[in-house]
Parts: sequence; structure tokens; C-alpha cells
Amino acid sequence: MANHSDTNFFADVCKNFDNAAKHTSHQEGLLSQIKACNSVYRFQFPIRRGNGFEVIDAWRVEHSHHMSPTKGGIRYSDMVNEDEVMALAALMTYKCAIVNVPFGGAKGGICIDPKKYTVGELENITRRYTTELIKKNFIGPAVDVPAPDYGSGEREMSWIADTYQTMNPGQLDALGCVTGKPIALHGIRGRKEATGRGVAYAVRECVDHAEDMQKLGLTAGLGNKRVIVQGLGNVGFHSAKFLAEFGATIVGLCEYEGAIYNENGLNVEEVFAHRVATGSILGFPGAKEFKNSKEGLEQPCDILVPAALENQITSENIKNIKAKIIAEGANGPCTPEAEEIFTEMGGIIIPDMYCNAGGVTVSYFEWLKNLSHVAFGRMENRYATNSNAILINTLENITGKTILKEHRDLIVKGASEIELVNSGLEDTMINSYIEIRNTWVKNKDIKTLRTAAFVGAIDKIAMSYMNLGIWP
Repeated sequence: MANHSDTNFFADVCKNFDNAAKHTSHQEGLLSQIKACNSVYRFQFPIRRGNGFEVIDAWRVEHSHHMSPTKGGIRYSDMVNEDEVMALAALMTYKCAIVNVPFGGAKGGICIDPKKYTVGELENITRRYTTELIKKNFIGPAVDVPAPDYGSGEREMSWIADTYQTMNPGQLDALGCVTGKPIALHGIRGRKEATGRGVAYAVRECVDHAEDMQKLGLTAGLGNKRVIVQGLGNVGFHSAKFLAEFGATIVGLCEYEGAIYNENGLNVEEVFAHRVATGSILGFPGAKEFKNSKEGLEQPCDILVPAALENQITSENIKNIKAKIIAEGANGPCTPEAEEIFTEMGGIIIPDMYCNAGGVTVSYFEWLKNLSHVAFGRMENRYATNSNAILINTLENITGKTILKEHRDLIVKGASEIELVNSGLEDTMINSYIEIRNTWVKNKDIKTLRTAAFVGAIDKIAMSYMNLGIWP
């Protein structure tokens, strides 16, 4: 069983909450209600393994029921514990509020190292975990909707969906019980890369504010910005990929086996292919390498994106960080002590609750798709294409000029599902950053974007309780 004695992730989240609560005028009792985890379900179940049995530890935490359903991923890791799941569930509550997604926060965890289990064993574990949630009413399209997290993905979500459907025959909206599903099981295009794409949007929006960049000694825009990314998993890979597409230069990549750095830039897809072929990012041609992964975080750059696990940047190594901006692709990669020091150094941290909210935003779109039983763009795509074509033909007849075919094709094309999803995600990340920054700029007592994000989240959640009549 995981050791819980030395964990304080949830305490860190509560500390950040308390710092922000000082800037609100809500009653202490209401603040305590918002902060507390409403439901913590800890359970064990056996699986057959070889000629014997193994007992699996698992959790599902529903932090806040101010909105239904609750929402949050399931983490498969031998380091997962109750404190971590509670902290991540709390962050999900605030995250959903920040990006205006109508869910309460939840999180799940299964204490295993998935690399040590066969596919069949993982399927048994996932289906049994789902069954336990069903028995206690901790899953359902109107109750609690899981999603992928560290160590899980589309495959595991498809097992969850199938198990739930099997045990709830005839439920019309059953596939809405989980998001992050494969397209074949009515998942949504763009979900897999959504968190990384959202990180890239968040960073791009941050550096587009010239006034803020001037204080850091940087120019506005992603052009000529050097970026180091920690983690080459789903979030890290797509964060690096899209940041490069938006004009940044990826100079460093860090993984658990070590780190590589090239001041002239690294091709992320080539590094990924190298790791698939060799099992390591080390040995990539033309790159300086470090056997200690955390050394890679300390190399020269403008932006650092920790997209692995929590507590990677602490009071012990923060002063060695040369970046001016830290974008938290992971949950809780910076401790409160590290953030305090980094702020005093003049740096900006784009907080996890906002920065990695792309996943839950697109999960929301997938949930809506499952409830409406129709893919985005299916009903209006062809109509928009035909209407735009009529408009272009009319303009050509009036002006007597012909539009080039490649330009015509771009103008008349109706939006596909992936285009609508990416558009909705981009709009969400831009507007949410503007909300956070406005709070930060207008209140001189608020020192960090994280505190500003918490203040906004607390206000929105408090309003929900008041509107429900739960609080006077």
C-alpha cells in the first residue's frame, strides 16, 4: 500500500486556497465548505494473477458537488495515494470554475505500475474498479464522469464505458459516463492532444501581453522564445509540438532517464521517434545530455514547461531555474515555497489549474456530444459550405473577378468537428487567461496568477452555492 505519512500535496492546495481567500469577502463557513473534499471513497479489490491473487488499492474522490456531474481523471501509478487524489480532485473543482466548465471536481487513482501488468490484467483491474464505482454510485453521466490521467488512456476509458453500459442496459446516455474514449466509441476528435494544445494556447496568450513581458526583459510573442519541456508523455509531447508550431524554439527536453539540450533547437517528433526506437531520449544526435533529469530544467531558456509529475520544482532547485516563465503542464509541479521564491525573483508562473485545463474543456465537449448523440459539425457543415459557395459566386458575378481555387476552397469550407473543438478550446483558454490577468492587474495585493485564478474560482463556486440556496 502507498505510504501516506509524508505527503502534503492536498495541504499545498489548501495553502494556496487560503492565500487567495484573504482577497475575497466570503464567510468563513462557506470557504470551509468550498475547500473540503465532500466524498472520499477508498477501497480494495482482489484480482487473480498467475496462480494467486493480488489486492489492489484504489480511490475515487468527489471534491465538490456545487455542480453535477463531478469530473476528473483516473491515475494509474504505484505512487498514487489518498492525499494526491484529494489534491487533484480539489484542483479539478477550481480548474472547471476557472475555464467556465459546469462540473464539480473529482479524481481517481489505482495504486499500480501499469508497465508491470499484462493487457488482460489491466483490463480486469479497470473493469473491477468501474464495478466498484457503479456499486457506490460514483460514476454516471449525471453523477461523476472519469477521464484519462497519468498512466491511463483511450483503451482504459473504453473498458470503463463498456462495463458501465453492460451494467446499465437501456440507459440512453450511458456513453457519457466517461470521456477520453476512442472515436469509435463516440469520443471526440482533438481530445488526446487537448491538454498539450491548451498549454500552448496558455503560454502564447501569456507572452502576447507586451507590458508583462517588458517587466521580464522579454519581447512579446512566441517568436525567438526558448522553451524547455519536462515530460515527453501525452501532455509534454503535444505542448512542445504546438509551441514549436506557434513559433517557439524547443531547446530542451527532460524525461526520467535524463535530459537533452540544444540551444539551436530540437525537433520534438524526431526526439520522440528516437525514444521509441532506443527507449531513451539520451543519445539524440547533436544534443548535450544530462543523466540527472532535473539538471535539464536548469539550462538557459525563457519558458519552462514542467509536464510530468508534482513537486518537481522546490525551494531546493528553484534558484537554479533560468526561465522567466514557468507554465505548469502537470498538476502541482511547483511547491508553494518555490513559487514564492520565483515570484520574488521576478518570474511568472502560469498555474496548473488554468494551464492544463485543455483536457477537461474538450472532455466537456465530448460529454455534450454524448448527451446530444450527434457529432459537432455534422448538421451544419454542408449547409455552411453551400452557403459560402453561393456568397463567393455572387461576389464573383458582381465584381467580374475570379477567386483562386485554393482561396475559394479555404473560404467556402464548413467547419469539421476537430476545427470546432480546437476553436472552442482556443477561445476558452484566451478568455480564461484574460479573466485571471484582469484580477491580477486590478488588485495590487495579488502577487501571482495562481492567487488571481483561485480568487476567480472561489467567487464562481461561492455564487453557485448561493444560487442553489445552500448558502444564505
